[in-house]
Amino acid sequence: MSLSEARDGAAAVAPMAIGVVPFGLAFGATTVAHGYGTPAAVGFSVIVFAGASQLAAVQALAGGASALVAAAAAWTVNLRLLLYTASIAPYLAHEKLPKRLFAAYGLTDQAYAASIARWEKAPDDRAGRYRFYLGGAATLWIVWQVATIAGALIGNAIPKSVPLDFSIPLVFLALLMPTITSRPAAIAAIGGGGAAVLSAELGAHSLSILVGAVVGIAAGALAEGREAQP
Repeated sequence: MSLSEARDGAAAVAPMAIGVVPFGLAFGATTVAHGYGTPAAVGFSVIVFAGASQLAAVQALAGGASALVAAAAAWTVNLRLLLYTASIAPYLAHEKLPKRLFAAYGLTDQAYAASIARWEKAPDDRAGRYRFYLGGAATLWIVWQVATIAGALIGNAIPKSVPLDFSIPLVFLALLMPTITSRPAAIAAIGGGGAAVLSAELGAHSLSILVGAVVGIAAGALAEGREAQP
């Protein structure tokens, strides 16, 4: 089996994976700071592997919330993954169930963005799709685990003046910009981003991500429909 597609996937995700390092450091440090220890931080990253939702769950637990409430907070933050799975499902429909389940475990913003960009350019390359996706997902998984461990071990040595949380919006901007290649895409980005910010300011909190996604999809679809009209 050729590994060239997997290497391509790893190369596509690598620049974005570097951007999540401060995020992983922040999670590892935050988990240990709340008294859960390094094993809990590492176990959380291996089992859940969901970035922002991990932080949401840890912060909820640290605030005295029950495990069910913490899980609900994590699920709410990750609602956007439902949209991702609906988007990539047709591309991987030919794969067997175990492979698709493993792909679901490794689904991240970065792996999704890189894979969709690749698959749309080569829609007939069915054989290489899963290997490309797996290469990207595995790269991000490794970087995230290493960053979590480092954050848990040396988190207390990182000055509080270093804005690790600022890496989060930068990562998403890096994902967004290459995909804005048309007027409908730009309208979707502006509409979705504006709706997310506005709903967050109005108190939607984590649901603002879902609000932004819905508004962005609707705005982009409307703009694309108008362009298609004669």
